[in-house]
Amino acid sequence: MFIAPPQTGSGSAYAHLLRQIRGAGLLERRTGYYVWKIAITGLLFAAGWTAFALIGDSWWVLIVAGFLAFVFTQLGFLGHDAGHRQIFASRRANYVLGLLHGNLAIGLSYGWWVDKHNRHHAHPNTDGADPDLEIRALAFTSRQAGDRGRVAAFAYRYQAFFFFPLLLLEGLSLHVNSVRALLRRGGRPRAWESVLLASHVIGYLGAVFLILSPVRAVVFILVQQGLFGLYLGCSFAPNHKGMAILAAGDRTDFLRRQVLTSRNVRGHWLTDFMLGGLNYQIEHHLFPSMPRSNLRRAQTIVESFCRCHGLTYCQTGLFESYAQALRHLHAVGRTPCPAGA
Repeated sequence: MFIAPPQTGSGSAYAHLLRQIRGAGLLERRTGYYVWKIAITGLLFAAGWTAFALIGDSWWVLIVAGFLAFVFTQLGFLGHDAGHRQIFASRRANYVLGLLHGNLAIGLSYGWWVDKHNRHHAHPNTDGADPDLEIRALAFTSRQAGDRGRVAAFAYRYQAFFFFPLLLLEGLSLHVNSVRALLRRGGRPRAWESVLLASHVIGYLGAVFLILSPVRAVVFILVQQGLFGLYLGCSFAPNHKGMAILAAGDRTDFLRRQVLTSRNVRGHWLTDFMLGGLNYQIEHHLFPSMPRSNLRRAQTIVESFCRCHGLTYCQTGLFESYAQALRHLHAVGRTPCPAGA
């Protein structure tokens, strides 16, 4: 179950905003929306693998690889919503849905990801507390750029140029970390996760190598998993990269911590669809259990509230969000802080 926002006094700024949001009915479940969303995504998943089988051992199957990368990411978005209990009121129902979409469909440990994502939401962009800042391949602070050795510091000088190519490895990284997490921890819930994840691996590799020649099979996996990681990474990258980074032990209140470290991406219904609602990152962080389809309506309320309370509300276009993230990575990589400083 995802952590809830902290309890606040009736007179706090967040409490006032929460009353507005609840009064507008934006925290209510949207079961009908998710039933259609799950059904359509499931049909696309089935259609992709059916097309894969019909095309067979041909290089045209790489088109299906791209399509399945898109579908895998959409399934990941639904797993994300289940992790936040946006879909069902029942904890068990969300958990089962998360396992089916995460472990079985795309090969990602749902339990491991929820635990990691919980810590991110509790301490977004907080040095030493947010696991999304602890990625060895990248340095998000000058301290990280200087603490990991001279060779790493040299590589970080050019990390802005390698950022998008590195995202091609994100899918592989998620699979590896999922397996490691399941091997580290036991217990019955983890046993179910292990069974479903193993079923995914056997089914995925079995289908690919049974139908395709070895060379085409390897190329298919590289394309499908690479594009899956790229799409997923490009969806999450605009959210916090290049935004304020809080020092370890920062005592900023919940409202400011979530707003000042998050960035929205403006757009329209296609942006909402392609980014899985993550483009409303500020609203999502303030109200994690809010159904994805309500975020657009909440955005107007939250933006107006922040303006009235003097809170910087960051919203930009998609490409500008990438530019801001890359500028931050470039600046950090060029100004490493000496180890121990």
